[in-house]
Amino acid sequence: MRNLFLFLSFGIIMLQARAQSPEMAKATVRYKFSHLRDTTQKDKPYTENMILFLGQTASAYKSYDRKLQDALMKKQVEQQMAEQKGSGNVNIKVTGGRPITRSEIYQFPAQKKMMRKENLITPYLIEEPMPTIDWKITTDTATFGTLLCQKATGHFGGRDYTAWFCPDLPFRAGPWKLNGLPGLIVEAYDTNKEVEFKFDGMEQVVASEKPADAANTPPPPPNPDGAVIRISGPDDNQDPNLIALPANAVRTSQKEFDKLQAAMRKDPQAFMAAMGGSAGNAGNIARSAPGGSAGSGPVGQIRSVSVNVGGAPSVINNPLELPEKK
Repeated sequence: MRNLFLFLSFGIIMLQARAQSPEMAKATVRYKFSHLRDTTQKDKPYTENMILFLGQTASAYKSYDRKLQDALMKKQVEQQMAEQKGSGNVNIKVTGGRPITRSEIYQFPAQKKMMRKENLITPYLIEEPMPTIDWKITTDTATFGTLLCQKATGHFGGRDYTAWFCPDLPFRAGPWKLNGLPGLIVEAYDTNKEVEFKFDGMEQVVASEKPADAANTPPPPPNPDGAVIRISGPDDNQDPNLIALPANAVRTSQKEFDKLQAAMRKDPQAFMAAMGGSAGNAGNIARSAPGGSAGSGPVGQIRSVSVNVGGAPSVINNPLELPEKK
């Protein structure tokens, strides 16, 4: 019996260690996210396409629109670099879409741990308590695509949610911070439908020929003029289906991150200079080159980099998480 106990204990320790190791997603789920941020404009909710990466021991929830936007910006940079090759001074102007979600949610159910990744030039990791939702499972059923789902209701973040989960899919995960049901949460919405996560499809991930390794991901190839142009965060994996916390991220608290965010909003140029970036990259484009630091580069190559993300910041008088009523 003692040997069996030791074996089970060792197995649990190994599972917990594995839970934070990089792993390939087995499937991805797309959601159409809708959030009524401004209650004075009920006909204009904020919308965004999101994606959930499902692994055996972990999940990652990200903006699908961000990936598309970053790919478009990268294409613009590559095209302008090619057009201005050999001109001596290269001016890069990148136009993005509207402001989108840049935070990412990583959940490790076996460890009851949740991490949120944010980017302010440098990637930051903020650990949050794993939400414990007291779900009430009903006998109601509904079909989403080909998935037969069951209804559950629960309270989280100041809102009452209805969730439809698929017991046939062995993932105790869901969109955003919703979790804890015996199956994948396929669709969810709050009572007033001010927050909605609508199912938009599911795909099985085809394994890569070579196992991805976040620690050994090679840097982007140099462009013809010798500098490296990299879109998005410096921690992005080469394989988008790899679920991995960035090894170079700074772990911080929400309080300290709020201070950093306030400093950046107050004086973006001073903040970026202090972080080793350039005022023009806006946290979306990082540049490095042999013999030069980020934001400087060899003289006579890249003269300026500017990023324009369209759309004014939306008014938020109805946050995603509301204060609990006392």
